[in-house]
Amino acid sequence: MSEYDRVRKGKLKLKGESDKPKKRKRKEKKISNTPKVDNDALSHGNWWKTTKIEEIRGSVAIEFGSRTYVKALDNGLFTLGAPHNEGDGPSPEEILTAVVVNEKKVAFKSGYDKYLRVEKDGTVTGRSDAIGAMEQWEPVFQDGKLALQGYNDCFLGVDPDDDGIVARAKTASQNEMISIRSHTAREVNPLKDVPTEEQGDIQQIEVNYVKKFQKFQDKRLRISKEDTKELEKAKQDGAFHEALLDRRSKMKADRYCK
Repeated sequence: MSEYDRVRKGKLKLKGESDKPKKRKRKEKKISNTPKVDNDALSHGNWWKTTKIEEIRGSVAIEFGSRTYVKALDNGLFTLGAPHNEGDGPSPEEILTAVVVNEKKVAFKSGYDKYLRVEKDGTVTGRSDAIGAMEQWEPVFQDGKLALQGYNDCFLGVDPDDDGIVARAKTASQNEMISIRSHTAREVNPLKDVPTEEQGDIQQIEVNYVKKFQKFQDKRLRISKEDTKELEKAKQDGAFHEALLDRRSKMKADRYCK
């Protein structure tokens, strides 16, 4: 061993540095808030499948089978369009505008600015300038499937003879099963599962609970003047609601407090 190797026995040690190995701080795993990828929507050009009537609004497309959509013709009739490749959305002629009529029914306007209606022979046309009884449709969701019922109590379907769009079936079979796909931005509410009383910052939450359990008839809020830091600590320790109740008890502002 050379003289250099004999002297250089370890790494450079600075003055005041301890020989004890440093403990590595364990990093807490962060919960990912990244939304789940909707592969079904991606395969349809980011047109996602609606699952309730509240979602049927704005730009939509009515799909039969896989990637075949109801297509508007310039003569006011509708037909089944050609199948699309995976990843492609509907063509402009296949895009409709959904208009909410009430909590149960919607109307659809074609790209020619005409509303879809059911004629007496069951043919679906797009020649109406306004929404009447014949232009209203009721989406029927059941067991993860969807059918569209017209004013004549018949369901939207495809004429097997010429691929025209009709509403003649009194019962919804597999041929009447559709998907209504939307291109409107989805409403994402991260607080949808959080009780109303617990929405907001610490101070707002305390006010919410005082309002909920207040026993005074004059409706004047009795809010604790104590620092809210104890509430923040209680929330971390899992004793948040007990701390809130204790603060309300001191103010005699809770009908459940003695």
